[in-house]
Amino acid sequence: MPRRDRVHDAARSALVADGWTITADPLLVAVGRHNLYVDLAAERLLAAERGEERIAVEIKGFSGRSEVADLEQALGQFVLYRGLLARSDPGRRLVLAVPRPVWESLFDSELGRAAREDSALAVMVFDAARAEVWRWFL
Repeated sequence: MPRRDRVHDAARSALVADGWTITADPLLVAVGRHNLYVDLAAERLLAAERGEERIAVEIKGFSGRSEVADLEQALGQFVLYRGLLARSDPGRRLVLAVPRPVWESLFDSELGRAAREDSALAVMVFDAARAEVWRWFL
């Protein structure tokens, strides 16, 4: 299993505080002889007539030497996982979770906006110190 990102627990706690139930930590995505792991799976009940909402969450703290290199890796993972989930669990939306400082320095920049639009990223921004969701960009 892959090692957890340093902000994993804060992102998990933020989801729980936002009304989500964690159903897998991590979520196994088996493809033939390969096992991949998305950091979390979560569900929450919507209005009675709408059922439930299900997400898979890939958490990234962007703590490497280069924000751009971290972005390249995160985008590659996101696109790969999104395609595999569409085949194996089509009702589950993939979301990238990032701490608020990463959002402000990278994802809210011209490069980040282009990456979000071109890759159709769904993003959850969280406050790691408070372990709470700051904003959803779906």
